[in-house]
Amino acid sequence: MTTNDTAETNSISDHVNYDPNHLLDALIEKLHLKNDAALSRALEVAPPVISKIRHRRLPVGASLLIRMHEVSELSIRELRELMGDRREKFRISDKQFKPKPGAAPGAAPTAGSPE
Repeated sequence: MTTNDTAETNSISDHVNYDPNHLLDALIEKLHLKNDAALSRALEVAPPVISKIRHRRLPVGASLLIRMHEVSELSIRELRELMGDRREKFRISDKQFKPKPGAAPGAAPTAGSPE
C-alpha cells in the first residue's frame, strides 16, 4: 500500500459516519411527509437542493440547518447528530475577521451625500 492509498483510505474513513440521508429521512418521518419534494416545500428550498444534499454534492449549510430546526422543532445538536456530525466545538477561521488588504481601518461606506 502506498502513502497515497493510506491518505485516501483515511479521508474516506473520516466521512463514513457523515450521512445526510439519515437526517433527511428523519425529517420526512417527523414531519409526516411523503418524499423529498414535500420536504423541499416544507423547508422552502428548491428540490435540487435536497437532491444535491442526498447525493453529497452539497453540504447542509448553517441557514438550512436553522430552517430544519424551525420547521421540526428539533435542536441543532439533534439535527447534527442525525447526520453524523458529533463535533463538540466549531472553530471559525481567524481570517474571517481580518479586514481585506487595502481597506482603511475603521472606514465605513457612506450611504448618501452630506446634508
